[in-house]
Formats: sequence, C-alpha cells, structure tokens
Amino acid sequence: METINKNEEYVKEEITRSMQHLSDKRVQHAIKVQSYIRSYVTDFLREAGYIEIAPIIISPLTDPLNHPVYDPKIHAYGGDMWITQSMIFHKQIAVQELKKIFIMSPNVRLETEEKSKSGRHLYEFTQIDVEALEKSREEMMSLAEDMIIYTISRLKKEHKEELEYFHRTLPDYAKPFPVITFEEAEKKYGKGFETPLSKESSTPVWVVDIPLKEREFYDREYPEKPGILRDMDLIWPEGFEEASSGGEREYELSQILDRIQKKGQTEEQFKWFIELAKQGIKYTAGFGIGIERFTRFVCGVEKIEDVTTFPKVPGRISL
Repeated sequence: METINKNEEYVKEEITRSMQHLSDKRVQHAIKVQSYIRSYVTDFLREAGYIEIAPIIISPLTDPLNHPVYDPKIHAYGGDMWITQSMIFHKQIAVQELKKIFIMSPNVRLETEEKSKSGRHLYEFTQIDVEALEKSREEMMSLAEDMIIYTISRLKKEHKEELEYFHRTLPDYAKPFPVITFEEAEKKYGKGFETPLSKESSTPVWVVDIPLKEREFYDREYPEKPGILRDMDLIWPEGFEEASSGGEREYELSQILDRIQKKGQTEEQFKWFIELAKQGIKYTAGFGIGIERFTRFVCGVEKIEDVTTFPKVPGRISL
C-alpha cells in the first residue's frame, strides 16, 4: 500500500509539473518557434525534391547506437521488436526506390540518468531524417547548410517578434560552414572537444572523418583510410554543441559483415539488413537533425525541456 501511495503522489506531482510547464510563457513561445522550424525544414526539403515518408515506431530493426542506453525491446508475435531509436536502416531501404526522402521521425533513446544534467538530452525527441541515393557526404553537407540557412532566414523575416522575446540575435550564416577533422579537433581541444569547439565557434562547424570506434557499423569507411569513416557531425556555435550527425552508408555485403564483427555485434542482430545487402543495394548518404536541439539553439535557452510540450528528461518517468 505504501508503494501505491507513493506512486499516486508521484502522478499528482507529475500532472502539476506538466501543467505548470505548459503555462510557462517562455515554453509557449519556444513551442511556437519549434512549430515554425518544423514547417520550414519540410518546406525546404519538398522544394528540393525530397519525398516525406511516414515514421516507423516499432520494428525488428533499429539503430544499435554507439553509447549506453536502456534496451527498448518488446516481445510480440513470437519475436523481438524495438521502439525506434533511429530510422537509419529504414531510410537506406526506402531510398533505394524513392531516391530522396525525409521523415519527421520520433526517436526513443532511453538515455542513462546522468544525461539529465546536459541540458540537451531527451529520451523521446523528433529528428528530421534525410537520405538520398547515390549522393556524397559533401552533397549532403551542402543540403544541410542550405536548409539551416533557409530556416533561420525565414524565422528572422517572418517571426522576428519570437526571436526578440528571447533577446536572440542570429547572424546571417554563410556557406560553406567551417570544417575540421575529428583528429584535428581532438588534437586541439582534447578528447571532449565538442564543448570547447562549440563555445569557441561563431558559426555552425562540421567535424568530419570520424573513427570507426566512435560510430556504429553502418557508415562507410574511406577505402584508402581503414578505420576512418566518411561521416560528419554538425556542431552548433555558442556552446549549444551537437546539431546533426550523418554520413555515407556502407552498402557492400563484405564490408557490412566485417564491420559488424569489428563492433563486436552479431549477424543475427541485423539479419534483416544483411538480407537486403545480399540482394544488392546502392550507396546512400544522409543526416538527422534534432528538432528540439534546433529550437533550443534558435531560442538560446539553457534547457532543452523548455522547448517542447511534454519533455522526457532522462531518469524521470514523465507524462
């Protein structure tokens, strides 16, 4: 009975907290900004010839991720399925026929509790996921730059009052954004280079050529530089850190099998994707940008939970 009473009290507190959160004027303004961002990025991608497809919520195939999270696994119909951690494999499959796609994709990543202090982690968030057939990393970097510049420009032009509410002045960013390799960034700033690099930058900056140990198995290695991937991360300036992650995808069966082994994973885990590779796939490239993180940067707020309606902060059961 004591446990039940504690649970009941927690539910009451959570409902109160949620209502107080939604009544906060700063949160209301940030939610408006997020709505505009969602609209503008999809406008841009449609104009660029990208087709929106529906998100996948549950599947026997999802992103393994390269950092510790709680396992969002469900057993049903005689097998295991996972709540989508990202649509990386589904993007690579769908784009074989649809050529250029995007998804406003809900992601669930049950991060460990210490991530609650970062100000930029939610365990449920939305990612604008983009993928294109037979495109290079550099082409996708250029697309992402155009999309960000377009979105911020429209916000400044059409919703200046929202930026003024947050006392936020955003410059007119110009492409190409600066580029630094992972090795160069680590040499200059040390292993935790993302924070100082972000704080020092006045414009978004790309980190490229990321080591295999820092990534999942599915991204493409340089043929001439084993262990280094044709990947890119975009870092927001002013200390807001990661904006986007992406790269070229591995598509040759032998490479996929080799990389799964190198990462200490099993072919059974990815049998669905391996079967696709056996049948033959063409190379693709893409990226994902967190909508809440985009909003946090535009509004210049400290905590990511202040830019969304029902924030899921790691370590807490929330409405």
